[in-house]
Amino acid sequence: MISEYPRVRFAPSPTGYLHIGGLRTALYNYLFARQSGGKFILRIEDTDRTRYVPGAVENLISTLEWSGLHYDEGPGIEGEYGPYTQSERPHIYKEHTDKLLESGHAYYCFCSKERLDTLREAQKARNEQTVYDKHCLKLSKEEVTEKLASGIPYVVRMNVRHGSKVLVKDIIRGNIDFDTSIIDDQVLIKSDGFPTYHLANVVDDHLMKITHTIRGEEWLPSTPKHVLLYEAFGWEVPVFAHLPLLLNPDRSKLSKRQGDVAVEDYRAKGYLKEALINFISLLGWNAGDDREFYNMDELIASFSLERINKSGAVFNLEKLDWLNAEHLRSKTDNELARLLREELIAQEMTLTEKITEDYLTKVVSCMKERVKFIKEIPVNAPYFFSRPDSYEEKGVQKGWKEDTPKLMEAYSAKINAMDAPSKEDWETALRSAAEENGVGAGKLIHPVRLLVSGVSSGPGLFEILDALGKDEVLFRIETGSKKLTV
Repeated sequence: MISEYPRVRFAPSPTGYLHIGGLRTALYNYLFARQSGGKFILRIEDTDRTRYVPGAVENLISTLEWSGLHYDEGPGIEGEYGPYTQSERPHIYKEHTDKLLESGHAYYCFCSKERLDTLREAQKARNEQTVYDKHCLKLSKEEVTEKLASGIPYVVRMNVRHGSKVLVKDIIRGNIDFDTSIIDDQVLIKSDGFPTYHLANVVDDHLMKITHTIRGEEWLPSTPKHVLLYEAFGWEVPVFAHLPLLLNPDRSKLSKRQGDVAVEDYRAKGYLKEALINFISLLGWNAGDDREFYNMDELIASFSLERINKSGAVFNLEKLDWLNAEHLRSKTDNELARLLREELIAQEMTLTEKITEDYLTKVVSCMKERVKFIKEIPVNAPYFFSRPDSYEEKGVQKGWKEDTPKLMEAYSAKINAMDAPSKEDWETALRSAAEENGVGAGKLIHPVRLLVSGVSSGPGLFEILDALGKDEVLFRIETGSKKLTV
């Protein structure tokens, strides 16, 4: 019996990186489970040993955890329906395969690769669908027993009975009829003894009491085979929801040929997990309005399978960048300061004792409206982390005049007289120095900016001065003035 409360699963294969489409599938399962009070299960489908990549499972779990998609049951979080790695469940698949063989819903196939290739080529030549011709279904029990005893390699195939319809009920796509005459006798157990996706998927979904199978639309053509297996076992069929494809801007299928498709790539580029989750949530779903900015709690509250679109969703990198900037600015300065420290460490920058949490908080306060990524701060404003060793030529030409050294001395005297200046104090002192010397404030603002930062543009000058602090500002004005006066 299927569980009384919703149980959904994300069931990736450990074949390398986590595809952005895989993260979307995981997210939709997660949102549905959280909204309905159900359970979100992670199952590792590693029965295709030829494609298994060492370390991929650990990377997958790490990426899900980074994304905030914490599963309730799965590897390392065992529940009553484990193990949750298919390579640890072969005895379960054998037991259920034996039941299918006994009931006539499956049969042994001993056909060689050469025979299958010949059959396929002949069908193609006649413009026919390439399906198995049930050759081995005609073998007697004695012949099967003899071949098994002789050690002849075999697979186990599903016995699809032709002449009927299979109804697939899908929340997103409605009801779809499939004619059994075009459904192949799918291999259930491969020659290496491992189950194919089709058998393992159905058996595991049933035994783990999965209520809703939410997955990519590439699995829709296989779904009638799965329904037939449910019926062969006499099991209740879960609710299906097949998600639309992710597309490049030219509406081709999203692929690595046209850009990054791995979640790990976007993480490495500095995208915030909140922005990435927000972005992929909108790739095929909307709440029925024009809203685009969501945090996780808001997504959980708004999400529904019924509002997922049938048509493919275009991957718009510009929107992702915009969302990253919006989520960055939605964070507190303290949160951004912690992220900035992590970024500086990742860039192997030398962090002096002056680079405190309070200092980094002031830096992000200056810069957060001017960047889309945290990593842009040390790139766009290196003067917060090291003293300028050169000065922008156009800034020198624009702001450094004959009377500038005298004005810098006047401002330095005002700074020296201040005790623990506030941001407002920096401005008051500068305007006072300008007034006393009979010049406009701009005659000081431009050269001061140049001396403390090395460039002629950036965030508000007084915010920069407030962040750098009294001693550092005095040092930079004095040393810079000497260099430019020579």
